Formats: sequence, C-alpha cells, structure tokens
Amino acid sequence: MKVLPPKPFTFEAGKRAVLLLHGFTGNSADVRMLGRFLQDKGYSSHAPHYKGHGVPPEELLKTNPDDWWEDVTGAYQHLKDLGYDEIAVVGLSLGGVFSLKVGYTFPVKGVVPMCAPMTTKTEENIREGVIAYAREWKQLEGKSPEQIEEEMKPFVEAPMTTLARLSDLIEDVRAHIDLIYAPTFVVQARLDEMIDTNSANIIYENVESDEKYIKWYEHSKHVITLGDEKAQLHQDIYDFLEGLDWSVS
Repeated sequence: MKVLPPKPFTFEAGKRAVLLLHGFTGNSADVRMLGRFLQDKGYSSHAPHYKGHGVPPEELLKTNPDDWWEDVTGAYQHLKDLGYDEIAVVGLSLGGVFSLKVGYTFPVKGVVPMCAPMTTKTEENIREGVIAYAREWKQLEGKSPEQIEEEMKPFVEAPMTTLARLSDLIEDVRAHIDLIYAPTFVVQARLDEMIDTNSANIIYENVESDEKYIKWYEHSKHVITLGDEKAQLHQDIYDFLEGLDWSVS
C-alpha cells in the first residue's frame, strides 16, 4: 500500500502573509486547518515540508536541522517571491523553534511559537516519537508485523545523530531569542506530553518585544493545532495577527 502524505500548501487571500511551520516528524497537515481558517479571514499562508518529512521514515535519519532550516528560509523567500512584503510566522513544536529563529533572522510582523521546546530534557521523548512515527508509517504501508520489526531495528539501535543536532538547534535558538523585537504570542498546551512546558515561560521572559503575550490552553496536548481547543487557538492567532502593525490591508 502506498502512503500518500499531505503536500506543502499555499493558500492565497489578502496581502498579509503568514508562514506556517509544522513539527518534527509532522507535515503540513499540522497547520492546514489553521491555514484555511486564516484564508477565510483574508490572510495568505504558505506551509513547506522539511526534508525527510512526509516521506518514508528512513529518509528522516539522513537529514538534519540545517536541511530543515534551508527549507524554512526557502519558504519565507517563496512568500517574498509571490509579492508578500509583510510576513508573520507561526510554528508548532520544531516549527515553533524555527518561528523564533525566523523572528531574529528576517523581518517579520509577528511571531507565534506553539509548544516550542527550549530545553533538551525532551530528547528521549523525541526519540520515542521518531520510533512511533516510523512504526505507524510502516503499518500504513500494510507491512507484516515481522517485516515491521525487522525494519524498525535501525530506528531502535541507531545513535540518531539527527536528535543530537536537534538539541544543538534548540540550545542555539534559546541563546538568541533576546534578539526578537517583533510582537510575540507564546502558545502552550497545559497537557503537553512531549516537551518541558516551562519552555513557554522561557520564551516569554526572554524575547525583547514590548508586545508579548502568553496563553496556556488547559485541555490541549502537544499537537495543539489538531486538539480540542483548536477553534479557540485559531481565533486567538487571528486576533493577534489583527493587532499587528500591518501597512497592507
């Protein structure tokens, strides 16, 4: 059975643009409903896929954060090439980390990190997430339990240098978030099972923006964009975007 994962998307509406960034082992489906919601509200958006994501899981082990950052910068440039001069950035998990990096690397109107890790305490959780992601992919391919177990060995036994590089990325971004001056809305799920939830406080306390907000979603888990409070999250992000100093309507 062939697995058909979601594809990157560009939803065009008004002149205000939002870069939407998915999580580690995720894909554009993480942020697709948010993109459609914002499109209905007059915002254009683009969501890329990082290398090694949305493809067979063996490909993930061949990539690293430098590859993914290249995809993020390419996505930002894609919006610029389409004629969008003013861009906000919204990201989930790893995408939230990248949203912060975008926030101190490129001109942005606003930054929304959602459930973004700022500590390396979560490396084992991330490793388990990779293993679960690989197993689920192979199950969707219709492989036998025996074949799946055989093909899972590289994921269980490998040192996963990708994860070490991911920890380095998180530490580096944390060291630079005091360079963010754009308005920032920190989103955190109270029931987050993947990351150290104090990460939200670290981000909120260290960004230098005069306009910064934090909200805890009491009934949500890590993939907050697909959870029970997604409708409220969508509205909150829209309200934040509406409060930014756009020069285009």
